[in-house]
Amino acid sequence: MAVGHPTSIYTVPFALLCLSSLLFSASFNMIIPELPNHLSKMGGGEHKGLIIALFTLTAGISRPFSGKLTDRWGRVPVMAVGSVVCFICGFLYPVVSSVAFFFLLRLVHGFSTGFKPTATSAYVADIIPQNRWGEALGMHGLCFSIGGAIGPAIGSYIAQNYGINPMFYSSSLFAVLSIVIVLNMRETLPRKESFSLAMLQIRRDEVLEFRVLPAAIVTLLSYTGYGVILTLIPDWSEHLGIGNKGLFFTAYTLSSIMIRFVSGKVADRYGRIKVMVVGVFIVALAVLIIGLGESVEGLILGAIIYGIGTGVLSPAVNAWTIDLSLPQHRGKAMATMYIALEIGIGGGALLAGYVYADHLSRIPSIFIVNSLIILSAFFYIIFWNWKNKTAT
Repeated sequence: MAVGHPTSIYTVPFALLCLSSLLFSASFNMIIPELPNHLSKMGGGEHKGLIIALFTLTAGISRPFSGKLTDRWGRVPVMAVGSVVCFICGFLYPVVSSVAFFFLLRLVHGFSTGFKPTATSAYVADIIPQNRWGEALGMHGLCFSIGGAIGPAIGSYIAQNYGINPMFYSSSLFAVLSIVIVLNMRETLPRKESFSLAMLQIRRDEVLEFRVLPAAIVTLLSYTGYGVILTLIPDWSEHLGIGNKGLFFTAYTLSSIMIRFVSGKVADRYGRIKVMVVGVFIVALAVLIIGLGESVEGLILGAIIYGIGTGVLSPAVNAWTIDLSLPQHRGKAMATMYIALEIGIGGGALLAGYVYADHLSRIPSIFIVNSLIILSAFFYIIFWNWKNKTAT
């Protein structure tokens, strides 16, 4: 049950939550466009797929822990842990000089997104009435997307004009600001427990919330595209003559921001299923356009359409996850959905990276095939909806 049942979602706690997520998103997204080139200079260019895959691996592994801690230790401390990891990693990247240690650091960095988004989604459900979850998650996602837009653009600008190490330190600065905000927020978990090592002991029934598996399947399939994009777009942008590698991410995020002003409300009014079907189809179309375009114009058009698709899909699938879950298991439910997200992103990145293998001519085909994988989520939603209507 939402605390206080506010008539408006635009409260001070919600605004602080959104600002913290914006800064957190900017922190870890800031370095992504420059990491492939940074890895190549270290001698590990053939392993670019691992940049995202290893990050998402530990993010996914940590989800059962963050879900349990969110439901028992509290939303605020779990959010803080995620931002602290970003802060520490920003200072460690400049001192890493070998490919092996670079990948080890990517593993550690993944814990950040394994913790903060899980607790943040549960916090939103605590302070917002159920009939406004779609709108609230859409607006929160908008702020997260703003961070995803300004982060890469700022990061690439700093790297090009001041060097890559100042970019890493700037990432830490954004994380610190996020931590300060989180630590000044009120805890919303009704029966908060003191931390104990026993909370880190995960039973098999605590790993996944099976009630939300339909939402997890849609998330996994649709987010393979993001893994492919994170892995290939930096090199593809450079190949097309785009100086700032963050331009694609800025274009897609700005379009995502614009659509999120209405997409969450539409999901609340017309239902999650209808909105998800539209969102997945648009995402698949966008990835196909990126693969077929092979030009600056095609890349930017694909980025804009991809932003619209994810802006429509994300609030709906997040709200659907909460709809399917029990209130006492919201942390575990969101963790399950995010595990699927990390598998989708990591799997897409890993496969794209190894098929690509630094051969630019393979990139268009990878995007075209991936669009078909995403389209399978479209048919799954239709089948799930038909099956449940038939059962009732």
